[in-house]
Amino acid sequence: MITLAVQKSGRLSEHTTKLLSECGIAFGNGGAARLKAESRNFPIQILFLRDDDIPECVADGIADIGIVGANVYYEKARPLEIVEQLGFAKCHMAIAVPKVFNYKGLSDLNGLSIATSYPNILRGFLDENNLNAEIHEISGSVEIAPGIGLAKAIFDIVSTGSTLLANGLKEVATVLQSEAVLVAGENLSADKTDLLDQLLLRIRSVKAAQNRKYILLNAPNTALADICAILPGMKSPTVMPLAETGWSSLHSVIEEDQFWERISALKAAGAQGILVIPIEKMIM
Repeated sequence: MITLAVQKSGRLSEHTTKLLSECGIAFGNGGAARLKAESRNFPIQILFLRDDDIPECVADGIADIGIVGANVYYEKARPLEIVEQLGFAKCHMAIAVPKVFNYKGLSDLNGLSIATSYPNILRGFLDENNLNAEIHEISGSVEIAPGIGLAKAIFDIVSTGSTLLANGLKEVATVLQSEAVLVAGENLSADKTDLLDQLLLRIRSVKAAQNRKYILLNAPNTALADICAILPGMKSPTVMPLAETGWSSLHSVIEEDQFWERISALKAAGAQGILVIPIEKMIM
């Protein structure tokens, strides 16, 4: 059995639960209301923890793997490996100053006091850019620090920017792009490495399906070459003859971000009866 540490509650929790469900991993009643749960159809045990405690838990061997924000992974700097970027809970970390601050470049950060809950990431950024600023470490409500005179700037997570706007701040320097990541501890046994590989296969199959659609259409055989050029599929479209002479059915997979552009091109090439179907899993 492999043990996975996940966030008990917060911005990662719901996405993580959804991902595990889509991977076909089921748990009994209670879920995150408990501290521990065991799957009934996959050899995995879940520990529900505070986000900040997950890297330490995995590094100490209490859990074998964990799902955590990349921001927490880099801040804690534990000897762990990122084995998969999960694509959800995306945000970035940035330095922000009051709107009235006449910011012209990174050198303007010299001599400032910067409030943050992520001192290690900030310190690394300052050192990398040869900047000399005072780091004021606080927990929570970082955005109010300039308004109450606690610091001249802040360094924090930015999702939509609305919190900065509400507190009269403007973003001036992006430091880190973050998303949920799956991390693993060192020296997993052969059995646990095999289970991790099985879990990664499921996760990657779910991720591959999320950005693709399955498409079916009918077309005259005279248009097949043009339509195949529009729909290359995984390798090439599947073409099957229809009962009506001179017509075929094409099946393929289309990227989500190319969807409407390709649909218009298909119709122009002579495609008819186009059906678009969500994909639940895709084994690459």
